[in-house]
Amino acid sequence: MAWLLLILAGIFEVGFTTSLKLSNNFTNLKWSIIFFTCIILSFLLLNNAIKSIPMGTAYAVWTGIGAAGTLIIGILFFQEPTSWPRIFFLMLLIGSIVGLKAVA
Repeated sequence: MAWLLLILAGIFEVGFTTSLKLSNNFTNLKWSIIFFTCIILSFLLLNNAIKSIPMGTAYAVWTGIGAAGTLIIGILFFQEPTSWPRIFFLMLLIGSIVGLKAVA
């Protein structure tokens, strides 16, 4: 259950980074509300996950999910550049997340 909470926390991290961009410096009320909702849910879920998962592992996985997810969203929806080195390091990051799960 703790790993599910951690994955959800990471997904909400992607939500708050994406809505931060869409909030247009907090001038768009709808996206600003979504940002604050996602950030609160992300931290609450992370807090619950670290009750069972070692803090260092949980934090690394949480930030990894957020970084990888945000990179993918940027490529798919915000026309951020894709290159083989970016894809390679994204795969390396995802592999590291899976590795941390495997050894925790």
